[in-house]
Amino acid sequence: MIIKQVIQTLEELAPLQYAEDFDNVGLLVGDINTEVTGILVTLDTLENVVDEAIAKKCNLIVSFHPIIFSGLKKITGANYVQRVVIKAIQHNIAIYSMHTALDNSQYGVNAKICEVLNLTNPSILIPQAGNIKKLTTYVPKEKAEALKTALFDAGAGNIGNYSHCSFAIEGDGSYRAKEGANPYLGKIGETHYEKETQINITYAKANESKILSALFNNHPYEEVAYEVHTLENKNQNIGIGMVGTLENEMNETDFFRFLKEKMDVSCIRHSNFLGKNIKKVAVLGGSGAFAISAAKAVNADVFVTSDLKYHQFYEAEDKILLADIGHYETEQFTKNLLVDYLTKKIPNFAVSLSESKTNPIKYF
Repeated sequence: MIIKQVIQTLEELAPLQYAEDFDNVGLLVGDINTEVTGILVTLDTLENVVDEAIAKKCNLIVSFHPIIFSGLKKITGANYVQRVVIKAIQHNIAIYSMHTALDNSQYGVNAKICEVLNLTNPSILIPQAGNIKKLTTYVPKEKAEALKTALFDAGAGNIGNYSHCSFAIEGDGSYRAKEGANPYLGKIGETHYEKETQINITYAKANESKILSALFNNHPYEEVAYEVHTLENKNQNIGIGMVGTLENEMNETDFFRFLKEKMDVSCIRHSNFLGKNIKKVAVLGGSGAFAISAAKAVNADVFVTSDLKYHQFYEAEDKILLADIGHYETEQFTKNLLVDYLTKKIPNFAVSLSESKTNPIKYF
């Protein structure tokens, strides 16, 4: 198996198109055509993680956080980022990062938190905008069903719990083939009129290359007339954060004890207790201050996240309990998620969970 095949498997879980624009995801170091000897999964790629990969004979590190976040102008070993890159290259170790692509996945970081907290009926807290595309094309009437089937097979036409969704309009199409053309119907130099079907179908942005390939490979015309638009509609299955419910509600103190035990944290920074029971729980792994208003909007009783600043705790406004349990702590189980996923998808292959400590924050 080569690195490219592992990447294709990972992108079934979290397509890179899901990542935020500011992020740096994908293969950061290495050659996609390299044969994989073993995979080491980690939250962060530090020097001790590269050393662990060397010891375990793993030449591919799958990391949640990207070690290269902004551009490198020099690689001299002057800081920890450069030293990691140098060591990885010296030992032919590739580094692949998923970060916000996995954050926005329906089965990613926040789904794992929901699983650890035993939350039921989880749903996306902030659905991602600009993720749904609409394809409009025109095809001879007798070829319409075959083309729709090919587009459905490529992943188009899925809306929530429904598949094979489309809309069609019949009308008259016209064209005149010029010299050098090879028209499917009609003759060179003559205007041809054809009973055509206009097909309208939506698809997720991550599937665009497959959808367009299916269009071009199955459309009978030499020149395919089509339009692609980005819709304002939000995909309810792709986005950041999640919200779910506890099987049994509990008071705030008991919930915090439960939270500390399940998420293996030693302390919780929080806003004022409100004196009400906790039932509906919003979660967002990593820095989640930007989602406080979204958590309030869905009437969550508590919002579990990290990296809240002093003044951001005021945003609770006695409407929600804010719980900051630490950046590493909210994301720590992500590597378990990835190991389980890869082990299931690539059985009988060396996939290791990193044992290296990478949390930079200590508690006294």
